[in-house]
Amino acid sequence: MDFDLDQRTASLSIGEFSAFTIGPREPGDSSGNQGLWRARLGMRWHQELRTSTAAITPAATFEVPITGRVFHGGWTLTLTGRIDQFLPATKTSPAILREIKTTLDPLPAAPEDLRAAHPEYFAQLATYLALRHIADPAEKIRGELVFVEAGSGLIQTIAFNAIDEAPFRVQLERVAEFLSLRLRARERLRGLAYHSPFPELRAGQQTTQADLAAALASHQHVLFTAPTGFGKTGALLECALGAMKSGRYARLLYLTSKATGQLQVLRTLRDMTTASAPKPVCNLISDKPAGASSVETSATPVAAWHVRPKHEHCLDPVCYCQRREFTHPDTIAQRWTAHGLSRFYLFEDEARDLPALRSAGRTAQICPYEITRTALAFQDVWIGDYNYVFAPANRGLFYNQPGFNPAETLLVIDEAHNLPARAADARSHAVLADDARRVLSELDHVRAPSALQRAWETWTLLLASLPVCEALDLALEDDVADTLRRLAELITLQPLPYEEIEQPVRELLWQIPSLAEWFTQPFPRLVWSPRAGELRLTCLDAAIPTGEILRDYAGVIFATATPGPAQTFSEACGLSENLKPDTRNLKLQSSASVSPASGFKSPISGLSAVTAHTPWRDDAYDIAYDVRVDTTFQQRARHAGTTADTIAALHAAAQGPVAVFFPSYAYAEAIEKTLQQRQPHLRASLQPRLSDLAAQTAWVDQSLAFSDALFLVLGSSFAEGIDTLGGRISHAMVVGPALPEVNAVQKARLDALSTHTREAAFQRVYQVPGIQKVNQALGRLVRAPGQRAKVIIQCRRFIEPAYASLLDHDYQFGTTLTSETGLRAWLQAPQVSP
Repeated sequence: MDFDLDQRTASLSIGEFSAFTIGPREPGDSSGNQGLWRARLGMRWHQELRTSTAAITPAATFEVPITGRVFHGGWTLTLTGRIDQFLPATKTSPAILREIKTTLDPLPAAPEDLRAAHPEYFAQLATYLALRHIADPAEKIRGELVFVEAGSGLIQTIAFNAIDEAPFRVQLERVAEFLSLRLRARERLRGLAYHSPFPELRAGQQTTQADLAAALASHQHVLFTAPTGFGKTGALLECALGAMKSGRYARLLYLTSKATGQLQVLRTLRDMTTASAPKPVCNLISDKPAGASSVETSATPVAAWHVRPKHEHCLDPVCYCQRREFTHPDTIAQRWTAHGLSRFYLFEDEARDLPALRSAGRTAQICPYEITRTALAFQDVWIGDYNYVFAPANRGLFYNQPGFNPAETLLVIDEAHNLPARAADARSHAVLADDARRVLSELDHVRAPSALQRAWETWTLLLASLPVCEALDLALEDDVADTLRRLAELITLQPLPYEEIEQPVRELLWQIPSLAEWFTQPFPRLVWSPRAGELRLTCLDAAIPTGEILRDYAGVIFATATPGPAQTFSEACGLSENLKPDTRNLKLQSSASVSPASGFKSPISGLSAVTAHTPWRDDAYDIAYDVRVDTTFQQRARHAGTTADTIAALHAAAQGPVAVFFPSYAYAEAIEKTLQQRQPHLRASLQPRLSDLAAQTAWVDQSLAFSDALFLVLGSSFAEGIDTLGGRISHAMVVGPALPEVNAVQKARLDALSTHTREAAFQRVYQVPGIQKVNQALGRLVRAPGQRAKVIIQCRRFIEPAYASLLDHDYQFGTTLTSETGLRAWLQAPQVSP
């Protein structure tokens, strides 16, 4: 939908108009894999019925365009579409408009049941008839809706009557109401009042807003580099709110890769828009605790919604969305209205946390996720995970929202260094032979057509017989692709009793078209088998589709403390002008040049760089490079004793607990054993495998109180996400760069960068992510003025230019340790105050 609030006009397709709703939808509506399957199936039935109609009525026309303008509720709506079939009038019959729709419901069915199950189909045909009547009131015409059972191909025709004209008027009311609410939202933004997120500006923060605003004014894509502890979230929100209030953007999408970061955005947003004397409870943009009842005052609050994953909304232990049979006859729309669920977007003081959503959903017998989906269209700020924009299977929640237009939206991507890997993961798949056997058994149980059973049996045998390998040979890969294409074709052609097939099996069937389509996508890929009975379809680099998405937005801010080399980051996000798909080999065509991101000023491949000024970090780190040790996999065991003794010396100098970062758990466990043997008086605590932030923080607090050394793993949430070490750890140590494991995927990524030099490819695949984890960990040690850290970076590789140039500027200059005497001297030397 495109609309102009000033002119009070809107343009939308008739399909969009007829399906438009600002209320809930029944579970099981087409989306994701099912949507792709249904689309292909619908094309097949449309073509078959077109052929049969043309044979019977040669004068019939198909896909007839129609456009009309309707005035309603003060809004002018321009509607466009294509009628499936138009049968001209005869001497004995008026002209006929015919729409063809597929359904999973068994046919024949009572007409009233079909009207209740598919109101959007009736609204669509009613709209076509209304526009024809507006264009020619004298024309005699009637409508027919032809339902085709998806599985069997059975046909049932419903002739339109006066009752079926009502959905058109209902849709007019819905669209007009939505546009009026969007107009209200814009006026709310124009009157938005907020204050700075910083009670007092820290040194270096004074110019941040001006720098960000200037960069956004002249560039579509901005890279904002700021160290941990700078106040990045507040700076980004202040910039975004100012731009939205001025009318430059209609909406803000704030994406992070961690739920903890999303909660921080909510808290900061709440603090910026609430009165200076807060009352006990949060307003609409907060994670309001269940049971709270008082209201916090606000100027003009910004409407924001924190989108949690679908499974967290679910009322059932196993989340399968399908139509349910309830004990009362009310439709989902009636239950929505009866329980007043519109309050979640109409009233600004309504609690919107998950407990509140689940409680409301349970009472109304409506999926809580439908409350989120419905309310989202009326929010000014959407906060959530990367997947809602960059994952094909999840992005429908944002992109199918009425009125959502990336060209009017500011996209903020926090912790942006994670985006390339997450985007590639979202386009990768794992297929199991056990799942295929389950589907095969179900197909036999429901007596599916023999052609489909045979094809699926071939697929099952193919998966079961795959050799464990780092890459399928081209002939076998072609077999996989051909088998998937054949299955995708049969699934849309063969009749199946889908109502008898359990939901998980249906999902496995419906994913086949997307798996077949995966082989046509413009990104480098790897087809391999890590273990018996498992097929992996791995996207090696999602730069091309990521760049296509990013270019659609009015503005994008990439925020990170560790972007890595600027050119590499730009290429990984698909923003390099040299990045083009090779449709034959699918190799990455890009420049091999790299440069450190720290301090760069000029635009890099369309990126405008804003680097936070942090004078309080100058000389806050005292760095030493311990080149006595080689931490490569082949040599690390030989140097384990030196590493253990260095930890003991570091602890003695610190006179308190120290943090030691390792590339892996295995390495940390090996050094822990050596430390126990050589320094039995020292107490080392190895980080547990915990996912809960509260449990992680509790472990850190306990270890700082009762341990001499905290053993942490680079790249883990303890090294990247825990912010409690700053000011509490004075001495730390990094034991080697955290280079990715050498495996099939990394080897394939190297091969995909064939246009680079071998050194440049190795840097991008291994060194950049490895040193990035070091930069992330060390950045957590100094988060505020006055904090300092003495750090040993152990491994002779760190003095090699290829590694040293990737370290953050604050860690690039230090003392080189070549002996135990040099270590003692450095530890005893006082650190210069920043």
